Amino acid sequence: MRLSRSVTLSLRTVALAYLVLLLLLPVGVIFAKTFEHGFGTAWGWITTPAAVSAFWLSVLIAAIAVPLNTIFGVGTALVLVRGKARGRALLDSLIDLPFVVSPVIVGLALVLVYGVDGWFGKWFMDQGVRIIYAPAGMIIATVFVSLPFVVREVAPVLLEVGEEQEQAAATLGASRWQTFWRITLPSIRWGIAYGVVLTTARALGEIGAVAVVSSNVAGSTLTLPLLVQQRMTTSFGPQAVTSSYAAGTELAIMSLVVLLAMTLIAPRKGDAA
Repeated sequence: MRLSRSVTLSLRTVALAYLVLLLLLPVGVIFAKTFEHGFGTAWGWITTPAAVSAFWLSVLIAAIAVPLNTIFGVGTALVLVRGKARGRALLDSLIDLPFVVSPVIVGLALVLVYGVDGWFGKWFMDQGVRIIYAPAGMIIATVFVSLPFVVREVAPVLLEVGEEQEQAAATLGASRWQTFWRITLPSIRWGIAYGVVLTTARALGEIGAVAVVSSNVAGSTLTLPLLVQQRMTTSFGPQAVTSSYAAGTELAIMSLVVLLAMTLIAPRKGDAA
């Protein structure tokens, strides 16, 4: 069906207005509130010990969760698309579990498993390893909620490229490892890149599961989203509100950097092959 020019322009206008009202306007207000008293004031709130600690903890969690889920995602996609073993349908369904289970339930499940009174919590505590209410538990929670993205981006690409080139490489004497590095990996690089960007965005912004397994008392277990939530819900006064705006701006900038990276890595026409 071919739409008239007036209908096309109307749809574009509605879509743009929708995006402005729901995305650009709220983010713009946060930026304006952050810098209404000057850049120096905003910078002072961003560089407080609590904000710096939250920033680096968010970066640390993403730096661990993203590579783990990238390796897992590529391997799982290969199993789902190229594998012949039974149980692939079950595995395919389990991959989407983080999409349908509430993050709060994920955090609660981790407490029941790794908490002091959980299945493995006492053993870990005896070894001197604390998981719940510590960065380790927050990393596990983030890995879980961001697990499906790389798989769901890479699997369709594998289906699209097919197996012909891989079979040709095997016929010419290439090992499986050589075939993966020289044939498979280059052909799925865009899927991996998109999956990494989406995983990074989810890891930086996750709050539900992480909030359950973190401690609001210890500042070392507050990520940037948790810091914003804490300042908005437990602190009062103009200074608390301004500091929460500053932390929110910092988080928004990190998200915009991820969005910019996704735009830059998008394949141009003729490069997707």
